[in-house]
Amino acid sequence: MATLLAEVYGPTPEARREAAAKIRAAFDSVPFIVDVDDSFGTQARRLRLALSTDQLEFFGVQEQDVFDTIAILNGGQTLGYSHRGEGRHPIPLQLALPKGAKVMDESLLTTPIPANTLPGARGVVELGDVVTVTEELSSYPVFRHNGRAAEMVTAELAGDFEAPLYGMLAVGDALAAMDWPEGAPVVSLHGQPEDESHVTLLWDGEWEVTWVTFRDMGAAFGVALLGIYILVVAQFGSFRLPLVILTPIPLTFLGIIFGHWAFGAPFSATSMIGFIALAGIIVRNSILLVDFIRHATPPGTRPSVATLIEAGAIRFKPILLTAIAAMIGAVVILADPIFQGLAISLLFGLLTSTLLTVLVIPAIYRVFRS
Repeated sequence: MATLLAEVYGPTPEARREAAAKIRAAFDSVPFIVDVDDSFGTQARRLRLALSTDQLEFFGVQEQDVFDTIAILNGGQTLGYSHRGEGRHPIPLQLALPKGAKVMDESLLTTPIPANTLPGARGVVELGDVVTVTEELSSYPVFRHNGRAAEMVTAELAGDFEAPLYGMLAVGDALAAMDWPEGAPVVSLHGQPEDESHVTLLWDGEWEVTWVTFRDMGAAFGVALLGIYILVVAQFGSFRLPLVILTPIPLTFLGIIFGHWAFGAPFSATSMIGFIALAGIIVRNSILLVDFIRHATPPGTRPSVATLIEAGAIRFKPILLTAIAAMIGAVVILADPIFQGLAISLLFGLLTSTLLTVLVIPAIYRVFRS
């Protein structure tokens, strides 16, 4: 699967190929996009043999004899088999030209063909006497995706850019700078177009994998947040207090972004997995703080600053030890090329969220209670 894959849909093959050629030029104009190729390529040279009915009738040559001769010259003919016994497959005995000699040139056109001008006659004529050879260009290959005709432009990324999004943005800028007399193609990020009356550029390849992966993980993250919210509501009997407890979850993203920037690593699917895993750890820390503050504050009163400081001081040690234990486990996979994103998310997400949770949660809870 190519890192960058542009599928071009349109009303006619000519419109698709014309748009794909411009898209390939846009690919070539980006320095970090390499190994650019397309699905239609260049039309190959092709020789076509056509039987002359007048010459066949003049020389008295049967069409079947001409077809049989051409078939033998190009493919060969199996004359029999050499049986080896003992259950082994027989070896076919073929009459055929060497592969290097299967070229339609003057020597092949001098191949004799039986001609029966008169009954009982045994004359021969040359193949070139009854056929005409014309040179033409072969047809373009036809590619279909899910039954829909499409042209494709593929490429890879080189240098510091690994995610397909960088290449897509650069190609989009190059396409916007081009002149499109019939209108620029419509860019689609997911799903084949319903209307093919105009040219559409659909990004596929690794981008499709990225789209589906992050879409499903985003849905899983939403389900996880909903489950955490329901559990906290059941624990504290409040619909507003869980919102305070869930506040540190976005704070983990600050550390995750910084960690990926510091290591020069792309935000991958494993990074997203680490972000989702952090939600449960950080919520546990928030519950520890909120539960201590609730028990230390008399009912119906506003928590004092001293109570908030005491909660942070007492609960900070178990929160910190939990974070350090998880961070030590993440260090082991930090050098792994696949799970590096997971390790960075856990390391820096825990670091920033642990420090910010102790400061942010008491302050937000005090505002909430006021």
